[in-house]
Amino acid sequence: MLDRGEVPRPPSPFAAAVLSFVFPGLGQLYAGRSARALAFAAPGLLGLALLAGIVANHATRRELLFSVFSPTVLQLLLLLDGVVLVYRLVAVVDAYALARAAWRAGPWAGGTRGARRRAWLGTLSAAGVAATVLVLVLGHVALARYDRIGYDTITGITGGLPAAQAGGVTGSPVPPSAAASATAAVPPASATAPASSAAPATAIPAASPVPWTGTGRLNILLLGLDESNTDTMIVMSIDPATRQIAMFSISYDTIDVPLPPSWPAASALAGGVYPYRVNGLWAWAAAHPNLFPGPASSAGPTALMGALGQMLGLNIDYYVTVDFAGFQQVINTLGGVTVNVQVPVEDYHYPTNTSQGAIKLYIPATIQHMDGAQALAYARSRHQTSDFDRAARQQRVILSVRQQTNLATFLDPTRLDQLSAELRSAVHTNFPGDQLPALASLATQVNVHHLHSYVFAPPYYATQCPPAACLTYYWLKPNVPAIQAAVQQAFSTAPSLLAERQALGAEGATVWVLNGSGTSGKASAVASYLAHLGMNAQVPPIDGGRAPGGVQADTTVIFYNGAETRMPETVRVLRALFHVPITTATDPSMQANVVVTTGTTTPTPSAPPG
Repeated sequence: MLDRGEVPRPPSPFAAAVLSFVFPGLGQLYAGRSARALAFAAPGLLGLALLAGIVANHATRRELLFSVFSPTVLQLLLLLDGVVLVYRLVAVVDAYALARAAWRAGPWAGGTRGARRRAWLGTLSAAGVAATVLVLVLGHVALARYDRIGYDTITGITGGLPAAQAGGVTGSPVPPSAAASATAAVPPASATAPASSAAPATAIPAASPVPWTGTGRLNILLLGLDESNTDTMIVMSIDPATRQIAMFSISYDTIDVPLPPSWPAASALAGGVYPYRVNGLWAWAAAHPNLFPGPASSAGPTALMGALGQMLGLNIDYYVTVDFAGFQQVINTLGGVTVNVQVPVEDYHYPTNTSQGAIKLYIPATIQHMDGAQALAYARSRHQTSDFDRAARQQRVILSVRQQTNLATFLDPTRLDQLSAELRSAVHTNFPGDQLPALASLATQVNVHHLHSYVFAPPYYATQCPPAACLTYYWLKPNVPAIQAAVQQAFSTAPSLLAERQALGAEGATVWVLNGSGTSGKASAVASYLAHLGMNAQVPPIDGGRAPGGVQADTTVIFYNGAETRMPETVRVLRALFHVPITTATDPSMQANVVVTTGTTTPTPSAPPG
């Protein structure tokens, strides 16, 4: 209690400033200015009420969270950060000034008693307020730094291709007609369109793509680039309605990829197809931009999106390019990636085709934590394995990175600047920046554990070059109807069937089906079903496909020339389908690996249309 005649102690200017630092208006209330306190507190209270309403609504909360991926929103947040900083600074300084004025106006302000003490407290209070203001400014500057880095990263990634990449890949095409001669290679950058098809004088205007609204099927072309070619081509297709994701890998050895008929390039090239390896299309289009729609600077990715979309039967409007060197750095900065290696990888000449400068690579089958160099080697190795196995590994790495990164990973202040610089250097896309919030939200909802993975391997999806031709030039001709049927049914096909097709396709068994049932069309039905499973199955044109022994009761399955030891998955599937023992035979003249002869008791499985 106060003694008679003693005046109340005035409010502390430092305490008033700190209270308004905690929440605007509290310092004014402490200084005895309630009306002024309410005026300062009102904007903050309204902001808290709005935030509480957003947090209470799950859908709105998600929308607000992912809106930070929009450059426009980031600019607005930067502006809001500045406004809030000024508002809080004014509240802190005003509270301090009110309390200090109360000190000076009171009866304790006069006289010499305690003057030094009051002066010392005043100086200390001013220093404390200055520190409070400094903390306040630094906090908002830190938020602005995150905001600015996010803005620079997103605009750097979504700004399209840098000039150095627009025509910087060269590919390794060889005309199929010259497959027998390694000297017949025609670099796409120097290849010219046939004289009969003159290129238009000006660039063809790009068709206006329908912007993705966040609800329709989204198709994005993922391109892995190194200094010589588009080494990786994967089309990622996402169905927001079912939250399913499918990945379609295209081998860079694919030739005769169809072009959209409306493009002059389709008229300029025989048959309307690009006759070289598809990994050379980028550079060929960059050398002939007038044959493709849109600006010349994006002719490469435009050509690949249109051609692969034509082959798959999809509209592909967006692309993402990833530079392999940058990919390695990003993985290192993220702390590596854990990958479930399902099949050992051996490569005695990685990453070249010769022993010079190569290393002997071996990655055992186990769950492994990889750094950037290891992950890149795992994704790119192909010398002791097939390109189709490599495509599956690339998909596995992409999904592993997706599963093991989140927003907190990217906001780690210890690596934020470095990660931003690496992403801006390594990743580029034409995806609209303001659509990134919808894409980020969708990415968190898709079921990556139920992936529909397609690797378009022969014989089901493509025909590979004859053995003699493959010695000098390896190529694949796509089975476009089969590919388009698979893409159309991508989200309705069981992943188990996809895995079985890939396993059977990797073994590449040639299966002849002969009719020993006496029922017309039975061998064709069985061959169609086996082809549906992924085998290269056909009814041979020899004697109309009739079995030489006439009608028989049971199914027979014969593996020739030791094929049963090389094709265990084919053995398993045929044994399970027909429930008969597998027999073997030796006949060097036999062109098939397996001969299935139907009988009267053979089941007639039905393959779906297409």
